[in-house]
Amino acid sequence: MNPHVDFHAFAPEIVLTVTIVAVLIADLFTDDSKLPARIAALGVLGSLVPVLTLAVDGQTRSLFGGAFVVDPFSLVLTGFFLVAGYVTLLLSFDYIGEGDYYQGEFYVLLLTSLLGMIVISSARDLISIFVALETITIPTFVLAGWRKHDTKSNEASLKYFLIGVLSSAVMLYGMSLVFGLANSTVLVDIHKYASGHTPALFAVAVFLTLVGFAFKVSAVPFHFWAPDTYEGAPTPVTAFLSVASKAGGFVALLTIVRLGFFPSGNSWQPILWVLAAASMTLGNLAALRQTNIVRMLAYSSIAQGGFILVPLAVAGDVRGNAAWQAVVIYILIYGAMNLGAFAAVIAAARRTRSAEISRLAGFGRTNPAIAVMFSVFLFSLAGIPPLAGWFAKFVMFRAVFDANTTVAVVLGVIAAVNSVIAFFYYSGVVRRLWFDEPAAGVELSSPRLPVGLSAAMGLMTAVILVVGVYPQFFARLGEIAFQRG
Repeated sequence: MNPHVDFHAFAPEIVLTVTIVAVLIADLFTDDSKLPARIAALGVLGSLVPVLTLAVDGQTRSLFGGAFVVDPFSLVLTGFFLVAGYVTLLLSFDYIGEGDYYQGEFYVLLLTSLLGMIVISSARDLISIFVALETITIPTFVLAGWRKHDTKSNEASLKYFLIGVLSSAVMLYGMSLVFGLANSTVLVDIHKYASGHTPALFAVAVFLTLVGFAFKVSAVPFHFWAPDTYEGAPTPVTAFLSVASKAGGFVALLTIVRLGFFPSGNSWQPILWVLAAASMTLGNLAALRQTNIVRMLAYSSIAQGGFILVPLAVAGDVRGNAAWQAVVIYILIYGAMNLGAFAAVIAAARRTRSAEISRLAGFGRTNPAIAVMFSVFLFSLAGIPPLAGWFAKFVMFRAVFDANTTVAVVLGVIAAVNSVIAFFYYSGVVRRLWFDEPAAGVELSSPRLPVGLSAAMGLMTAVILVVGVYPQFFARLGEIAFQRG
């Protein structure tokens, strides 16, 4: 019998796939360099339409024996990925158009990676999760080296490729052991197997699988590719890697732990605890020493990944969905904060011609609008009220308190100390912006910013301010994501 295909359930993927083909054809047969970018933007917005219709329909759709499920969780994350992809396109239009870059191919690869992200939101078995992760990752290997005449960019791409291939191999080996033991790749079946008495080999399989994910989300000690890759890649690609690509890894990790490994808490909780504590601590301490804003945000991203892992690490001791909701809410808020921060970096670099933090001295005097938004993003990352970051920290600590175990409290204390450390380097950049005198020989010009870049910064600023004052919106999205299934 032919498998039943629900085309409405696949509509976001179908629209995005058609967009990828259209961008490829437009680049091949037209000389208009802006046409592929316009098609890409319209296609991403068009993919949001079936997400809304599926949400209004409200029906949970399960396909291919439960390997692909469209439910509130997948729709919330699909919507997030598409919005993050659209903002990345806004950052890319002029950056890519003004440089010596292949433009059509850039958008094809970016959209292909985005396609993997929206698939991973609905993936419910090991095979579809792995294929979706590789669909996310492989295009970004090329995107990281898009500055083809820059040796740093070439080096960044090579490092990212080598580490990415290694992580995929380790993760796939772990998944193969899980399949061999559970006799199924569907997470529901793995969950049933994990509920019984499992041999020591199952713990090894879980460990190897989670190590592979740790590479994907740049968790310590598997983070060493991130700073060089972030610095060497074009800044819009860095923003995409730090938000959408990292979130894709976290969504896959959340899915496989919640729906597959959860009953075997002794196998996964200690691993995630160590990853969370190490990522927060090393990421923040390393960020303190950085003089380049992109490298600082790279280590900041590692530390923020540790904060996201905190509720995931204590989820086995929390009743209900509070810990899972905290992960989703943190991912949503982190996306807005980090996309905004990298947008501000691009805007500042257009005027200072540098990514060095010292070159930002006195920037607030000549470019106050950009400096204000930059300060908003940095203070939000630090978790300062009334910006959205405070709510991300709140739901994280609430999950720790709900767990109410010794190990959870210790992890909460580590998170609190690291929140204070993070404030020092975020506020240090803000101090440079507003209170330091410009360095000798630095000209802070004020050319007009591109419309797309200005729109991205304005949109992310609005999200951070609105959610900071009215966090119920993202809180409600977190609740909706786990209403069913």
